Amino acid sequence: MGTVILLALTGLGLAALYFLVASGLSLVFGLADVLNFAHGLFLGVGAYGTWWAAGNVPGAGPDGFGFVLAVAFGVAAGTLVAILVELVLIRPLYSRTIEQVLVTVGLSLAGVALLQATWGADARPFPRPDWTRQVTGILGAQVPNGGLLLIIAAVLVLGAILAFLRWTRYGLVIRAGVENREMVTALGIDVRKAFTLVFAIGGAAAALAGALGGVYFGTVSPGQGSSLLIFAFIVVVIGGMGSVVGSAYAAVVVGLVQQFVNYYGTSGLGDICVVGLLAVVLLLRPQGIAGKVATA
Repeated sequence: MGTVILLALTGLGLAALYFLVASGLSLVFGLADVLNFAHGLFLGVGAYGTWWAAGNVPGAGPDGFGFVLAVAFGVAAGTLVAILVELVLIRPLYSRTIEQVLVTVGLSLAGVALLQATWGADARPFPRPDWTRQVTGILGAQVPNGGLLLIIAAVLVLGAILAFLRWTRYGLVIRAGVENREMVTALGIDVRKAFTLVFAIGGAAAALAGALGGVYFGTVSPGQGSSLLIFAFIVVVIGGMGSVVGSAYAAVVVGLVQQFVNYYGTSGLGDICVVGLLAVVLLLRPQGIAGKVATA
C-alpha cells in the first residue's frame, strides 16, 4: 500500500510540473491560436534565472525567504522574455501560422544554444532548500517534499488562473476572445493587449515550472525545457486545446500513467504508453477531454 501511495503522489508531482508548463501553452493557443514551440525557453530562463539569483542577488539564497526571492527573480525573468517574444516576434505573425511555427521552433533551438553558450551544456546542481531534500510520511509512504511543493504550487496556479479568468475584466476579455475573437474586436476591445497579458501569464507559469523543476530534479540543464515541452504539448492536446481545466485533468492522467507504468514495467515504457494514450484520444475524441466539438 505504501508503494502505491508513493507512486501516486510522485506521479501527481510530475503531473503538477507538466501542468505548470501546459497551462500557459493552453491559454496562448486558446486566445491567440499560436502553437508556441519556444515555450520551453521561458522555462529554461526561469530555471537558470533562479539558479543564478540564488548565488548572485543580495538576499537571495537556497533557504528560507532567500529561496522565495530567487524564484521570484527567475519568474520575473521568464515573464519578461515571454513579453518580449510576443511583442517582437509573434505579434507581426498572428495571421501567418506557418511563419509562427518556424519562428518559435527556431527561437527554441537558439534559446537552448544561448543557454549552453552562457552556462555550458552540462547539468548544474540546483540550489534547493534543505527541507525539499527531505521526505514526509503520508499513509505509510515516504514522499519527497520537492514533489509535494510542486503539487501545492500547481493547485495555487490553477486557482489563480481560474479566478483571474472568471472575476477580472481582462479575464473576461480573454474568455470572450477564446470563444469569438472577431466579435470582441468588433466591440472595440484591443485584443492585442490581452495577447501580451496571456503570454506574460504563460511565461510566468513556465518560469515557475523551471524553478520548481530544478528543485524536483536537483539539477538544471539547457535542454530541460525542451524535454518537458514535449509532454506539455501532449497534455494540452489530451486535455483539449485552449482548456486550462482540461490540461489539469490530462496532466494528472499523464503523470500517473508514466509513474506507474515505469515502475511496474520497464524503464521508458511509461513514455510509450503516454504517446499511445495521445493516439487513442486523437482517434476517439480529437477535441480532447474538455475540448468542444468543432462545428461548421
